[in-house]
Amino acid sequence: MKPKSEQHLSDRKLTRITNILAGVILFVLLIWGGKTLWLRVRYTYTNDAQVTQYINPVISRVGGYIVSVNYRDHQTVKRSDTLLVIDNREYKYEADQASASIQRENAEISVLSSKKQILNQEHEALQKSISASEAKVKKQQLEYDRYKFLYDEKSATAQQLEEVEAKLDIYKSELESLKHKLDASKERVEDVDVQKNVIGAEKSRLAAAAGRKHLDVGYTIIRAPYDGIMGKRTIEVGQMINAGEVLGFIVNAETPVWVTANFKETQLRHLALNDKVEIEADAYPDEKFIGHIISISPATGSSFSLLPPDNSTGNFVKIVQRVPVRIELDKGQNENKLRSGMNVNVSVPKK
Repeated sequence: MKPKSEQHLSDRKLTRITNILAGVILFVLLIWGGKTLWLRVRYTYTNDAQVTQYINPVISRVGGYIVSVNYRDHQTVKRSDTLLVIDNREYKYEADQASASIQRENAEISVLSSKKQILNQEHEALQKSISASEAKVKKQQLEYDRYKFLYDEKSATAQQLEEVEAKLDIYKSELESLKHKLDASKERVEDVDVQKNVIGAEKSRLAAAAGRKHLDVGYTIIRAPYDGIMGKRTIEVGQMINAGEVLGFIVNAETPVWVTANFKETQLRHLALNDKVEIEADAYPDEKFIGHIISISPATGSSFSLLPPDNSTGNFVKIVQRVPVRIELDKGQNENKLRSGMNVNVSVPKK
């Protein structure tokens, strides 16, 4: 058994060590509390904030079998890089068929053009024949007038006059017939023009359909819409997909990285557009990022929710609402290290 003097010495040492530890802890707490109080007085602060980026789905506009997948999980891609290739043989056949239909219409237009040329030549020939027939009628009319004068003077017989008159009637009939043929020829030319217009309209329709088919051929190659980072790969070669099916996700690397901070409504009086913001990410606690406020939501987050609260039901409990504030990070400070969804702490200096 230890003497009492030694026991008292051990108790004094333990008490002294305990007091030192308590003093250190109290000192640390005072420093932490003072720092926190200083931050609350000097800055408008919230830890309800996350990094946000545009994350868009990669969607196929046509269906078919996947023949090639050209990216890996979380791979960085450039604008227009080929991500997926779909079997395009069926779409090529349809496009070729549409193009062949256009060629057929072009051939029909060529045939009608040749027909119109022939009809125009016939038309010109009829006009010449009419001119010749008019000359014959005019000559025969003069011949008739002479015989009529001679008949009136009793110098020609009635038989001679009748023969000349009959011949004149024949020439006039031939002239009328030629004129009717000329009118019919004009109508045939107009009919050809109408047929060409109909075929031209059909050709335009087929050209639009062919353009749509060629678009489908182009849609079988799915490219990156912009520089970005692919998400998790979920499809494989040989898989059958449908039009409109989501095939993956891509994070847009061309747009600036921003932070969505949900400030309390009581803090909004200290915020304004273009205010400087200090951001500290949980993933990089020793590194600060700088940004600026670019927009403040026109309503609280609960107002945009699927089922906004109805305070008129009678069971009302006042809760401090939060308003989303968009903060865009300044470029040139390794902001690409941040990933969408990361938690960050946001401090806005009070003015």
